[in-house]
Amino acid sequence: MAYYGQAMQGQMSLLSSARPIEQWLADPQVKPELKSRLSRVQDIRAFAVTHLRLPDNGSYKNYADVKRKYVIWNVVATPELSLKPRQWCFPVAGCVDYRGYYNKEAAQVFAEDLGRQGYDVHVSGVPAYSTLGWFNDPVISTFIEYPDAELARLVFHELAHQVVYAPGDSQFNESFATAVEEIGVGLWLNQQADAAMRVSYKIHQQRREDFLKLLTSYKAQLDENFQRPVSDADKRAGKREIFRSLRQDYERMKAERWGGYGGYDPWFSDAISNAHFVLVSTYHELVPAFHALYAEQPEFPSFYRKVRMIAQLNKEARRARLMPSYSAAQQTSTEVQHMDTAAAQ
Repeated sequence: MAYYGQAMQGQMSLLSSARPIEQWLADPQVKPELKSRLSRVQDIRAFAVTHLRLPDNGSYKNYADVKRKYVIWNVVATPELSLKPRQWCFPVAGCVDYRGYYNKEAAQVFAEDLGRQGYDVHVSGVPAYSTLGWFNDPVISTFIEYPDAELARLVFHELAHQVVYAPGDSQFNESFATAVEEIGVGLWLNQQADAAMRVSYKIHQQRREDFLKLLTSYKAQLDENFQRPVSDADKRAGKREIFRSLRQDYERMKAERWGGYGGYDPWFSDAISNAHFVLVSTYHELVPAFHALYAEQPEFPSFYRKVRMIAQLNKEARRARLMPSYSAAQQTSTEVQHMDTAAAQ
Protein backbone atom coordinates (compact mmCIF):
# COMPACT_ATOMS: atom_id res chain seq x y z
CA MET A 1 0.00 0.00 0.00
CA ALA A 2 2.90 2.35 0.73
CA TYR A 3 4.26 1.76 -2.77
CA TYR A 4 0.91 2.47 -4.43
CA GLY A 5 0.56 5.53 -2.22
CA GLN A 6 3.81 7.07 -3.40
CA ALA A 7 2.93 6.23 -7.00
CA MET A 8 -0.45 7.94 -6.81
CA GLN A 9 0.95 10.91 -4.92
CA GLY A 10 3.75 11.30 -7.45
CA GLN A 11 1.40 11.11 -10.41
CA MET A 12 -1.05 13.60 -8.93
CA SER A 13 1.79 15.97 -8.04
CA LEU A 14 3.05 15.84 -11.61
CA LEU A 15 -0.38 16.54 -13.08
CA SER A 16 -1.19 19.33 -10.64
CA SER A 17 2.04 21.16 -11.45
CA ALA A 18 1.34 21.10 -15.20
CA ARG A 19 -0.08 24.12 -17.01
CA PRO A 20 -1.20 24.44 -20.65
CA ILE A 21 1.70 25.30 -22.93
CA GLU A 22 -0.24 28.32 -24.18
CA GLN A 23 -0.14 29.78 -20.65
CA TRP A 24 3.63 29.34 -20.46
CA LEU A 25 4.01 31.01 -23.86
CA ALA A 26 1.85 33.95 -22.77
CA ASP A 27 3.66 34.45 -19.45
CA PRO A 28 6.10 37.39 -19.76
CA GLN A 29 8.22 35.97 -16.91
CA VAL A 30 9.00 32.75 -18.78
CA LYS A 31 12.43 32.80 -20.42
CA PRO A 32 12.52 33.02 -24.23
CA GLU A 33 14.62 29.83 -24.39
CA LEU A 34 11.89 27.81 -22.68
CA LYS A 35 9.21 29.37 -24.87
CA SER A 36 11.19 28.35 -27.94
CA ARG A 37 11.44 24.75 -26.72
CA LEU A 38 7.72 24.61 -25.89
CA SER A 39 6.81 25.95 -29.33
CA ARG A 40 8.98 23.24 -30.83
CA VAL A 41 7.08 20.61 -28.83
CA GLN A 42 3.82 21.94 -30.25
CA ASP A 43 5.19 21.51 -33.77
CA ILE A 44 6.37 17.97 -32.99
CA ARG A 45 3.01 17.13 -31.41
CA ALA A 46 1.16 18.35 -34.50
CA PHE A 47 3.46 16.27 -36.73
CA ALA A 48 2.77 13.18 -34.61
CA VAL A 49 -0.97 13.54 -35.18
CA THR A 50 -0.90 14.56 -38.84
CA HIS A 51 1.83 12.30 -40.20
CA LEU A 52 2.15 9.41 -37.72
CA ARG A 53 -1.57 9.20 -36.86
CA LEU A 54 -0.75 9.17 -33.16
CA PRO A 55 -3.51 10.12 -30.67
CA ASP A 56 -4.82 13.67 -30.81
CA ASN A 57 -5.67 14.12 -27.14
CA GLY A 58 -4.51 16.16 -24.16
CA SER A 59 -1.12 14.51 -23.81
CA TYR A 60 1.97 16.72 -24.30
CA LYS A 61 -0.13 19.87 -24.42
CA ASN A 62 0.77 20.89 -20.86
CA TYR A 63 4.17 21.55 -19.30
CA ALA A 64 5.44 20.78 -15.79
CA ASP A 65 8.70 21.83 -14.15
CA VAL A 66 9.50 19.08 -11.64
CA LYS A 67 12.80 20.71 -10.60
CA ARG A 68 14.78 17.47 -10.66
CA LYS A 69 16.82 15.59 -13.24
CA TYR A 70 14.42 12.63 -13.64
CA VAL A 71 10.70 12.22 -13.13
CA ILE A 72 11.04 8.68 -11.70
CA TRP A 73 13.71 6.11 -10.90
CA ASN A 74 13.31 2.49 -11.99
CA VAL A 75 14.68 -0.45 -10.01
CA VAL A 76 15.64 -3.54 -12.02
CA ALA A 77 16.78 -6.81 -10.40
CA THR A 78 18.04 -10.21 -11.53
CA PRO A 79 19.47 -13.25 -9.73
CA GLU A 80 23.25 -13.20 -9.35
CA LEU A 81 23.82 -15.86 -12.00
CA SER A 82 20.92 -15.26 -14.37
CA LEU A 83 19.65 -12.63 -16.79
CA LYS A 84 16.00 -13.40 -16.03
CA PRO A 85 14.59 -10.25 -14.42
CA ARG A 86 12.41 -10.18 -11.37
CA GLN A 87 8.95 -8.94 -12.28
CA TRP A 88 6.34 -6.88 -10.47
CA CYS A 89 2.67 -6.98 -11.40
CA PHE A 90 0.26 -4.05 -11.31
CA PRO A 91 -3.33 -3.30 -12.34
CA VAL A 92 -3.68 -2.24 -16.01
CA ALA A 93 0.07 -2.39 -16.78
CA GLY A 94 0.33 -6.09 -15.97
CA CYS A 95 3.73 -7.56 -15.07
CA VAL A 96 6.82 -5.48 -15.86
CA ASP A 97 10.58 -5.89 -15.39
CA TYR A 98 11.03 -2.84 -13.16
CA ARG A 99 9.54 -0.96 -10.24
CA GLY A 100 9.34 2.83 -10.39
CA TYR A 101 9.71 5.43 -7.64
CA TYR A 102 9.18 9.19 -7.73
CA ASN A 103 11.83 9.60 -5.04
CA LYS A 104 15.42 8.57 -5.73
CA GLU A 105 16.18 7.76 -2.10
CA ALA A 106 13.14 5.46 -1.89
CA ALA A 107 14.31 3.65 -5.03
CA GLN A 108 17.78 3.21 -3.56
CA VAL A 109 16.38 1.87 -0.27
CA PHE A 110 14.33 -0.70 -2.16
CA ALA A 111 17.34 -1.60 -4.32
CA GLU A 112 19.52 -2.08 -1.24
CA ASP A 113 16.94 -4.43 0.24
CA LEU A 114 16.93 -6.48 -2.97
CA GLY A 115 20.73 -6.51 -2.89
CA ARG A 116 20.69 -7.97 0.62
CA GLN A 117 18.47 -10.73 -0.75
CA GLY A 118 21.21 -11.64 -3.23
CA TYR A 119 19.91 -9.92 -6.35
CA ASP A 120 21.95 -7.96 -8.88
CA VAL A 121 20.28 -4.54 -8.87
CA HIS A 122 20.38 -1.43 -11.05
CA VAL A 123 18.68 1.93 -10.38
CA SER A 124 18.22 4.20 -13.40
CA GLY A 125 16.65 7.62 -13.78
CA VAL A 126 13.80 7.98 -16.29
CA PRO A 127 12.97 11.33 -17.96
CA ALA A 128 9.47 10.35 -19.17
CA TYR A 129 6.84 7.63 -19.10
CA SER A 130 3.38 6.95 -20.47
CA THR A 131 0.17 6.52 -18.47
CA LEU A 132 -1.28 4.76 -21.55
CA GLY A 133 -3.90 7.47 -22.05
CA TRP A 134 -5.37 7.25 -18.55
CA PHE A 135 -4.06 10.76 -17.89
CA ASN A 136 -2.91 13.64 -20.08
CA ASP A 137 0.85 13.13 -19.91
CA PRO A 138 2.64 16.49 -19.74
CA VAL A 139 5.84 17.70 -21.31
CA ILE A 140 8.34 17.69 -18.43
CA SER A 141 11.38 19.77 -17.58
CA THR A 142 13.39 16.52 -17.46
CA PHE A 143 13.52 16.35 -21.26
CA ILE A 144 12.54 19.78 -22.57
CA GLU A 145 16.20 20.66 -23.24
CA TYR A 146 16.77 17.63 -25.48
CA PRO A 147 17.92 18.33 -29.06
CA ASP A 148 14.97 18.59 -31.44
CA ALA A 149 15.35 15.11 -32.94
CA GLU A 150 15.64 13.50 -29.49
CA LEU A 151 12.63 15.47 -28.30
CA ALA A 152 10.63 14.20 -31.28
CA ARG A 153 11.83 10.65 -30.65
CA LEU A 154 10.64 10.73 -27.05
CA VAL A 155 7.22 12.21 -27.83
CA PHE A 156 6.61 9.70 -30.64
CA HIS A 157 7.68 6.80 -28.41
CA GLU A 158 5.46 7.71 -25.47
CA LEU A 159 2.42 8.46 -27.64
CA ALA A 160 2.85 5.08 -29.35
CA HIS A 161 2.15 3.40 -26.00
CA GLN A 162 -1.34 4.91 -26.17
CA VAL A 163 -1.96 3.23 -29.53
CA VAL A 164 -1.15 -0.37 -28.58
CA TYR A 165 -0.34 -1.92 -25.22
CA ALA A 166 -0.21 -5.62 -24.33
CA PRO A 167 -0.36 -6.01 -20.52
CA GLY A 168 2.53 -8.05 -19.14
CA ASP A 169 4.64 -8.00 -22.31
CA SER A 170 7.21 -5.22 -21.88
CA GLN A 171 9.36 -6.40 -24.78
CA PHE A 172 6.45 -6.25 -27.23
CA ASN A 173 5.30 -2.84 -25.99
CA GLU A 174 8.69 -1.15 -25.88
CA SER A 175 9.91 -2.62 -29.16
CA PHE A 176 6.75 -1.41 -30.89
CA ALA A 177 7.13 2.10 -29.46
CA THR A 178 10.80 2.14 -30.41
CA ALA A 179 9.94 1.15 -33.99
CA VAL A 180 7.34 3.95 -34.20
CA GLU A 181 9.87 6.47 -32.87
CA GLU A 182 12.52 5.38 -35.37
CA ILE A 183 10.19 5.47 -38.36
CA GLY A 184 8.66 8.71 -37.14
CA VAL A 185 11.96 10.50 -36.60
CA GLY A 186 13.09 9.47 -40.08
CA LEU A 187 10.01 11.09 -41.57
CA TRP A 188 10.27 14.11 -39.29
CA LEU A 189 13.91 14.74 -40.22
CA ASN A 190 13.00 14.54 -43.88
CA GLN A 191 10.35 17.24 -43.55
CA GLN A 192 11.40 19.41 -40.62
CA ALA A 193 15.19 19.32 -40.19
CA ASP A 194 18.02 21.11 -41.91
CA ALA A 195 21.15 19.37 -43.22
CA ALA A 196 23.16 20.03 -40.06
CA MET A 197 20.49 18.46 -37.86
CA ARG A 198 20.28 15.39 -40.10
CA VAL A 199 24.03 14.89 -39.89
CA SER A 200 24.01 15.39 -36.12
CA TYR A 201 21.22 12.87 -35.64
CA LYS A 202 22.90 10.38 -37.97
CA ILE A 203 26.04 10.54 -35.82
CA HIS A 204 23.97 10.19 -32.65
CA GLN A 205 22.06 7.23 -34.06
CA GLN A 206 25.25 5.48 -35.16
CA ARG A 207 26.71 5.80 -31.68
CA ARG A 208 23.48 4.46 -30.22
CA GLU A 209 23.57 1.47 -32.55
CA ASP A 210 27.24 0.86 -31.74
CA PHE A 211 26.50 0.88 -28.02
CA LEU A 212 23.49 -1.43 -28.33
CA LYS A 213 25.49 -3.83 -30.50
CA LEU A 214 28.22 -3.89 -27.85
CA LEU A 215 25.75 -4.59 -25.03
CA THR A 216 23.91 -7.24 -27.05
CA SER A 217 27.18 -9.05 -27.70
CA TYR A 218 28.15 -9.05 -24.03
CA LYS A 219 24.64 -10.00 -22.94
CA ALA A 220 25.00 -13.13 -25.08
CA GLN A 221 28.37 -13.86 -23.48
CA LEU A 222 26.86 -13.51 -20.02
CA ASP A 223 24.01 -15.85 -20.85
CA GLU A 224 26.44 -18.41 -22.26
CA ASN A 225 28.56 -18.13 -19.11
CA PHE A 226 25.58 -18.76 -16.84
CA GLN A 227 24.58 -21.83 -18.87
CA ARG A 228 28.00 -23.48 -18.56
CA PRO A 229 28.10 -26.82 -16.63
CA VAL A 230 30.59 -25.45 -14.09
CA SER A 231 30.54 -24.39 -10.46
CA ASP A 232 28.96 -21.13 -9.32
CA ALA A 233 32.43 -19.90 -8.40
CA ASP A 234 33.58 -20.41 -11.98
CA LYS A 235 30.49 -18.62 -13.28
CA ARG A 236 31.20 -15.67 -10.97
CA ALA A 237 34.79 -15.53 -12.23
CA GLY A 238 33.55 -15.62 -15.82
CA LYS A 239 31.09 -12.85 -15.05
CA ARG A 240 33.81 -10.61 -13.63
CA GLU A 241 36.00 -11.18 -16.69
CA ILE A 242 33.11 -10.37 -19.03
CA PHE A 243 32.42 -7.10 -17.23
CA ARG A 244 36.13 -6.21 -17.31
CA SER A 245 36.29 -6.85 -21.06
CA LEU A 246 33.12 -4.85 -21.64
CA ARG A 247 34.63 -1.78 -19.99
CA GLN A 248 37.79 -2.16 -22.08
CA ASP A 249 35.88 -2.54 -25.34
CA TYR A 250 33.71 0.46 -24.50
CA GLU A 251 36.73 2.67 -23.86
CA ARG A 252 38.30 1.43 -27.09
CA MET A 253 35.11 2.19 -29.03
CA LYS A 254 34.97 5.69 -27.55
CA ALA A 255 38.53 6.42 -28.61
CA GLU A 256 38.56 4.75 -32.02
CA ARG A 257 35.02 5.29 -33.33
CA TRP A 258 33.56 8.18 -31.37
CA GLY A 259 36.47 10.57 -31.02
CA GLY A 260 36.26 10.44 -27.23
CA TYR A 261 32.49 11.04 -26.99
CA GLY A 262 31.39 9.98 -23.48
CA GLY A 263 27.61 10.21 -23.64
CA TYR A 264 27.18 6.63 -22.44
CA ASP A 265 29.62 6.93 -19.53
CA PRO A 266 26.77 7.14 -16.96
CA TRP A 267 25.86 3.53 -17.81
CA PHE A 268 29.21 2.56 -16.31
CA SER A 269 29.06 4.93 -13.34
CA ASP A 270 27.99 2.14 -10.96
CA ALA A 271 29.40 -1.36 -10.73
CA ILE A 272 28.09 -3.31 -13.74
CA SER A 273 25.59 -6.02 -12.90
CA ASN A 274 23.28 -8.44 -14.72
CA ALA A 275 20.45 -5.99 -14.11
CA HIS A 276 22.12 -3.44 -16.41
CA PHE A 277 21.34 -5.70 -19.37
CA VAL A 278 17.65 -6.38 -18.72
CA LEU A 279 16.16 -3.51 -20.72
CA VAL A 280 18.52 -3.92 -23.70
CA SER A 281 16.41 -6.69 -25.23
CA THR A 282 13.19 -5.22 -23.82
CA TYR A 283 13.46 -2.07 -25.93
CA HIS A 284 15.20 -3.40 -29.03
CA GLU A 285 14.99 -7.14 -29.70
CA LEU A 286 11.67 -7.10 -31.60
CA VAL A 287 12.19 -3.74 -33.31
CA PRO A 288 13.29 -5.30 -36.67
CA ALA A 289 10.08 -7.33 -36.72
CA PHE A 290 7.94 -4.20 -36.32
CA HIS A 291 9.96 -2.41 -38.99
CA ALA A 292 9.27 -5.29 -41.36
CA LEU A 293 5.57 -5.28 -40.45
CA TYR A 294 5.38 -1.58 -41.28
CA ALA A 295 7.29 -2.11 -44.54
CA GLU A 296 4.64 -4.60 -45.73
CA GLN A 297 2.24 -1.66 -46.08
CA PRO A 298 3.85 1.63 -45.02
CA GLU A 299 0.72 3.37 -43.80
CA PHE A 300 0.32 4.01 -40.09
CA PRO A 301 -3.41 3.21 -39.70
CA SER A 302 -2.89 -0.18 -41.34
CA PHE A 303 0.28 -0.80 -39.32
CA TYR A 304 -1.47 0.01 -36.04
CA ARG A 305 -4.41 -2.26 -36.89
CA LYS A 306 -2.08 -5.20 -37.51
CA VAL A 307 -0.19 -4.57 -34.28
CA ARG A 308 -3.45 -4.28 -32.29
CA MET A 309 -4.55 -7.66 -33.65
CA ILE A 310 -1.23 -9.21 -32.64
CA ALA A 311 -1.47 -7.62 -29.19
CA GLN A 312 -4.77 -9.44 -28.59
CA LEU A 313 -3.00 -12.82 -28.86
CA ASN A 314 -1.25 -14.48 -25.95
CA LYS A 315 2.47 -13.87 -25.53
CA GLU A 316 3.60 -17.04 -27.30
CA ALA A 317 1.24 -16.43 -30.22
CA ARG A 318 2.49 -12.85 -30.53
CA ARG A 319 6.05 -14.07 -30.99
CA ALA A 320 4.94 -16.69 -33.49
CA ARG A 321 3.04 -14.04 -35.47
CA LEU A 322 6.03 -11.70 -35.43
CA MET A 323 8.59 -14.37 -36.31
CA PRO A 324 7.99 -14.31 -40.09
CA SER A 325 8.46 -10.53 -40.03
CA TYR A 326 11.41 -10.89 -37.69
CA SER A 327 13.11 -13.39 -40.00
CA ALA A 328 12.46 -11.21 -43.01
CA ALA A 329 13.86 -8.23 -41.13
CA GLN A 330 17.01 -10.14 -40.25
CA GLN A 331 17.56 -11.01 -43.91
CA THR A 332 16.85 -7.51 -45.18
CA SER A 333 18.13 -5.41 -42.29
CA THR A 334 20.56 -3.56 -44.54
CA GLU A 335 17.78 -2.73 -46.97
CA VAL A 336 15.52 -1.43 -44.17
CA GLN A 337 18.34 0.70 -42.75
CA HIS A 338 18.94 2.19 -46.18
CA MET A 339 15.24 3.01 -46.44
CA ASP A 340 15.29 4.79 -43.07
CA THR A 341 18.49 6.63 -43.96
CA ALA A 342 17.01 7.75 -47.25
CA ALA A 343 13.95 9.07 -45.41
CA ALA A 344 16.20 10.98 -43.02
CA GLN A 345 18.19 12.48 -45.89
